[in-house]
Amino acid sequence: MTPSLAAFRPHYAELRTRLVRVVIAIALCSVFAYLFKDHLVAWCMRPLQIAYPQAGKLVYTSLPEAFLSYLKLALLAGLMLSFPYLLLQAWMFVAPALVDKEKHLVRQVLLWATLLFIGGALFAFFIVLPRLLYYFMSYAGPNLIPMLKLGKYLTFIARMVLAFALAFEIPFLMVMAVRTQLIGRSHFRDKRLYFYAAITLLAFLLSAGELTATVLLTLPLWGLYETGILACRFLGKQQP
Repeated sequence: MTPSLAAFRPHYAELRTRLVRVVIAIALCSVFAYLFKDHLVAWCMRPLQIAYPQAGKLVYTSLPEAFLSYLKLALLAGLMLSFPYLLLQAWMFVAPALVDKEKHLVRQVLLWATLLFIGGALFAFFIVLPRLLYYFMSYAGPNLIPMLKLGKYLTFIARMVLAFALAFEIPFLMVMAVRTQLIGRSHFRDKRLYFYAAITLLAFLLSAGELTATVLLTLPLWGLYETGILACRFLGKQQP
């Protein structure tokens, strides 16, 4: 064993412990979410009912589709429910390397990261999804009847909510990168065009190539990026 690997071995054991706890937390939260699968599906149907009240029931065309769809939805819900705990484990892993002053920031970090995550999910569910579904359902007519599949619909809803929840972490990550002196405060401003291009590509991938969904995801991400630049200016104070 090389000296570098030997030095990392204690950290590896600690990392493994944290990862095991994260997996257990996600599993427990997913099981809890699965117990309320019917309520989760009913909640996921709300944006569709708002956008298109004439929508009927969802359908599934293969025997295991309903079970797998519920399982996937429960897993994504478990991931979102356990997100604050995931952040806590990440900070506890790096805490030994932090000074006392930095450790005091942990509560603020957990609070703001959790609030931004929840805010992104709520923004997607109550603002973006009804408008996006209204546009998609506008193609329905006398000669075109929508028959939405359970699996694809739930995957679309969960993917959009999770994408916005994670995207709302952008300002938080930018501020933390500056405060920890990983990059300078002017970096995000100077490289704005490159980040805009990366954000657009990311939105395109997250929306599976849907042009309207890409636009609805890209514009808020650009706004969040500019918010992050402004936050770095006032909150990202670097130590000399």
